[in-house]
Amino acid sequence: MHALLAGGLAGLLATVPMSLVMKGWQFALPPRQRYKLPPQQITAELAERVQLPHPPQQEKAISLINHFAYGCAAGVGYGAVGLLLPPGLLSGVAFGLAVWGASYLGWLPLLGMRAAAENEPAARNVMMIASHLVWGACLGVGAAWAIDL
Repeated sequence: MHALLAGGLAGLLATVPMSLVMKGWQFALPPRQRYKLPPQQITAELAERVQLPHPPQQEKAISLINHFAYGCAAGVGYGAVGLLLPPGLLSGVAFGLAVWGASYLGWLPLLGMRAAAENEPAARNVMMIASHLVWGACLGVGAAWAIDL
């Protein structure tokens, strides 16, 4: 149970630097590629699909909550994997890359979502892979630290 909590906390906190990388990288993209980041795209598209009202002034806040909740939930998954592999930098980076693959090459294309890797320009995919590597590194180090508490 301690590994799951440590993973969840580390995943939640690792979403901060990940989000900063995404936002900073977005400004470096060509102007035509600076549209909504995937957490906001996914939140808006899912809300439309289930016909939930999502006023534009609340969309960013809701997508931020969703992004951090997903980071936390994925961190719990890392904690479960951590029962088999020791937590740390390398396993965290590998897990971050696996989360990107499962999301952007897996369930997003399966659901026909616009944010799927196949629908994004290469530069945006590089941005998302890099941000997931940062998330994974912070996750692995953070979970290892939290487990030692």
